[in-house]
Amino acid sequence: MSSPKRSLTRRQFIRNAAAGAGLIAAPNLLTGCASNPYRVSSRVAANERVNIACIGVGNRGLGVMQGLMRDERTQIVAVCDVNAYDENGYWGGRPGGRDMAQSVVHEFYGEQKRSGAYSGCDSYEDFREVLARGDVDAVMIATPDHWHALPVIMAAEAGKDIYGEKPLSLTIHEGRLMSDAVRYNKRVFQTGSQQRSDHRFRHACELVRNGYIGELKKVTCGLPGGAGDISGRGDQTDPVPVPGGFDYDMWLGPAPEEPYCPARTHVNFRWIFDYSGGQVTDWGGHHPDIAQWGMGTEHTGPIAVRNPQAKFAEHPVYNTAIDYSFDCEYANGVTLTISSSARGGVTFEGTEGTVWANRGAIEANPASLLDVTMKGSDIGLVRSNNHARNFVDCIFTREDPVAPIEAAHRSISIAHLGNIAMRLGREILWDPETEQVKGDPEANAMISRPYREPWSLSEYEGRYQVI
Repeated sequence: MSSPKRSLTRRQFIRNAAAGAGLIAAPNLLTGCASNPYRVSSRVAANERVNIACIGVGNRGLGVMQGLMRDERTQIVAVCDVNAYDENGYWGGRPGGRDMAQSVVHEFYGEQKRSGAYSGCDSYEDFREVLARGDVDAVMIATPDHWHALPVIMAAEAGKDIYGEKPLSLTIHEGRLMSDAVRYNKRVFQTGSQQRSDHRFRHACELVRNGYIGELKKVTCGLPGGAGDISGRGDQTDPVPVPGGFDYDMWLGPAPEEPYCPARTHVNFRWIFDYSGGQVTDWGGHHPDIAQWGMGTEHTGPIAVRNPQAKFAEHPVYNTAIDYSFDCEYANGVTLTISSSARGGVTFEGTEGTVWANRGAIEANPASLLDVTMKGSDIGLVRSNNHARNFVDCIFTREDPVAPIEAAHRSISIAHLGNIAMRLGREILWDPETEQVKGDPEANAMISRPYREPWSLSEYEGRYQVI
């Protein structure tokens, strides 16, 4: 006879876990989901899988979808995008859009069937239709930045767990509402800051958190500069008719109304403040996030942003910073510098040593720091070697994943504050408790932005009890 736990269906397990039925341990930020007693075998029955819908599959979302799809415990049941097909949508090389994503899913599952055919993934243009489906357990959201807040909040209220791409939000105000909605509705949220699933970054942060480089004094994040034309459409700035199969009005959504031109949309939205924050926010969900992880400041932030310097794009459409630098001052005296001219990656400087980490590399001075074996009494950060699998693990355990939403909110708030200071050309003082700019009404007004009707966040403001 099977045990009571194993006899539960996947949907019963998730429903009970979300209701606090006592089947699982409470979340532990430092142990994470590394050992999962509810991990299932590679042969998973259909009714035991986590049904996932993917919202935003024209760019980064297509790759994330495939990562989730390769987990044998998942089933991709729907894709959603305002664009039916984009021949040059995925980083200027691979096609994207909902038609392409649907065909990728059908081909993947078809290869696992004797018939070689599969057609069980539905396609949608409006994300609200996806969230209305009762059989969807989780969603992946990889829309442009200005379209993160509403789908995330509505998904949380619909009882869906969420994998949300970075940067978390377009504004600090959005991020606060998103984090509160996820926490209030007891949802699992994995931010797509995949560097947290790289052992080099984790090791560097553990060395810092446990004092192996002495007292931390300074952290430097080297981020890319420029406003690269990823899609090859950057010079197409004249208004033209909207292509067939692309709902441009829905793509704009809460952003200000503007005429369509190819340079404005798809992957190059990053270089326009109406939709994103340039490299500052695009990479603000990566290296500054690691800085916060290593500093142990994931639930707070700086008290001031000083020395803002920026050169902004001179382009008919693009207007974000292409060269930039600003210093973040913390209450404990540590300074975090974010600069497009610094060495790429994250450098932690302490009184007894330095450690630097970047994608695929880690260095230390003295080099012997890299041979340190952590003691049992040391702080151990969440261990994940696969970002997508960590998310699915935590759907079952109901633990916080390696990149939880509150940490993502606090990290991207640094980038938003930097952009505010650079756009105004002056330093700003920040209260990380109230999340308000001190003594500067103009700067404080920039922590939120008005929405284009009929879209609004007003019904969610004040709704969530912080728990």
